[in-house]
Amino acid sequence: MAARWFRALAAAPLALTLTLGSTLTARAMVPYTYVPRNEALQGAGLGLAQAASRLLQMGQAEDAARLAALSTQLLPNDPRSWVLLAEAQLRSKNSKEAAVALARAKQLDPKNAGIWFAEGSLALRDNQPRQAINLLRRGLELDSRNAGAYFDLGNAQILLGQSSLALKSFERASALRKDFWEALNNQSIVLFEVGQTREAIQRWRQVLRMRASAAEPTLALAAALLADNNSAATEAISLATKALDNDPNYVLPAFQKEQLWGPKLRAATARLLTRSELRAVVERANANAGSSQDEE
Repeated sequence: MAARWFRALAAAPLALTLTLGSTLTARAMVPYTYVPRNEALQGAGLGLAQAASRLLQMGQAEDAARLAALSTQLLPNDPRSWVLLAEAQLRSKNSKEAAVALARAKQLDPKNAGIWFAEGSLALRDNQPRQAINLLRRGLELDSRNAGAYFDLGNAQILLGQSSLALKSFERASALRKDFWEALNNQSIVLFEVGQTREAIQRWRQVLRMRASAAEPTLALAAALLADNNSAATEAISLATKALDNDPNYVLPAFQKEQLWGPKLRAATARLLTRSELRAVVERANANAGSSQDEE
């Protein structure tokens, strides 16, 4: 999934959700201890944060954001409370407020790479690729082994037309995390756009060995096979049918573009989907695509 961050940052998530326990902790956060003068206030702040975290896990983002905001008032100098608030605001689709909360967290803990990465992902979500690149690179200076950060970096570079840099970023992400199929998929997207169709096909096949049910690489592989060799039509049609049954949204050119599919891949897919053998499949996908997107 080339640009899953546009909807939920799932491919390269914030990874900062608070976990429950006797103390306030957060994944990707540097250990940090803050003891306010009034221990009762500290306890109340921790309690609110843990309640907010539970609400987030239950999908009640707006209620979680309200509690998290209260926790930042009681724990104003603890960056973790601000990270929790940012996560809740982001899930409530309040990206501007989330950016403010993350900026406060970074001010309190500027050497925490996870916060820089989160800011980079948020900038990418808001279609600010240059800002995202600056933030992600700063984070990578602090933690050079974060696969998700390289994935986001590659996506930002695609948006700026920096194909060779994007390919290197995705390859670095794959090297750091062998099961990162999304990074391998995006390598193929770049390779197809620069004319290396057979290498793209080879890597898409590798993706499907890792995640056979993934709609995006399945449909992309189908389009690439037909573009490379018309005699591969039978396999391409079979793959396209499977992909659109799994996720009908990929029938939409706008959705493909949102996933960072380039013009060559979109054009190849359009040619594939005009095949008479796929007429019923395409009609069914078009009928289901809108409702499927709404559910997400």
